[in-house]
Amino acid sequence: MREPKKTIQPITRLAPSPTGALHLGNALSFVTNWALARKRNWHIALRIENLDTPRIKPGVIDQTIATLEWLGLDWDSGPTTQSNALERYQQAMETLAEQGQIYPCALTRTQIEAASSAPHTGDPDAHETRFDPALRPGVIPKRFDDMGTNWRFVVEPGAVEFRDIHYGVQSFDLAETLGDFVVWTKRAAPSYQLAVVVDDALAGVTQIVRGNDLLDSAARQLRLYRALGIEDEPTYTHLPLVRGPDGRRLAKRHGDTRIDTYTQLGTPRERIIGLVAFLSGIIKERAPMSIGEFVDRFSLDTLPRDDLVFTPEDDAWLRS
Repeated sequence: MREPKKTIQPITRLAPSPTGALHLGNALSFVTNWALARKRNWHIALRIENLDTPRIKPGVIDQTIATLEWLGLDWDSGPTTQSNALERYQQAMETLAEQGQIYPCALTRTQIEAASSAPHTGDPDAHETRFDPALRPGVIPKRFDDMGTNWRFVVEPGAVEFRDIHYGVQSFDLAETLGDFVVWTKRAAPSYQLAVVVDDALAGVTQIVRGNDLLDSAARQLRLYRALGIEDEPTYTHLPLVRGPDGRRLAKRHGDTRIDTYTQLGTPRERIIGLVAFLSGIIKERAPMSIGEFVDRFSLDTLPRDDLVFTPEDDAWLRS
């Protein structure tokens, strides 16, 4: 795999997945990422992560871009789409295969769960089960020659450590908690874990800002960076998630929190930004705020580390 280009200016990316309309949790993540970039003079690239083919809905890519623009966000390059360059992921898979670090696996989730004694715990909305090394094939091939099968990455014992800008030092022993994870899917496409590493490395991304549900994904991705021989690893800043009053990640179960719904009701952008500022600890009471003022006042020092709660009172304020 080609080495990432060297860069002087830090690079970040806004990377929405067009599987549905953006909601208020997405707004907090993207607005925060954008504000950090503009305060610190990072280059912003827009990348549409559209490899989750069965869940991609027609017209959602345009809708996603329009929503980001409505929020007042801009970018310095893009948009690019993952689906336009599948060959680069195949090249990465070939590199991993040559090193004996991946293998095909046709086992079903039921079969994996039956063999596992340690289900993956953590986020209550996650549904991953540890893949026991005993399930590996006796012989690991040295060629990536079947794109229509799931392929897994061999996870060796030992902790992966990194320093997150917001959450501090992190340590994950993936062999204990997760085991071998999927890097290629039977849809003939890379998994999220592989795709994001390849894309970020080739784009020279140095700053990754995203939700804290992906903290352990950072450990997986760092394993892949090192396996692919990519020396320039990114800096991670993970953000609190927005949850409903029941503690679950914001979703349809909590009502219609799509940004487009509020715009159709006539909610001004300044109220959306103001609520993000309130949840982020910038202001103590809900109040409208311009995107420019948000940039000026935002600081990771005031951003909570605990996840944030979107309440019925927040919803009522946006609709008032």
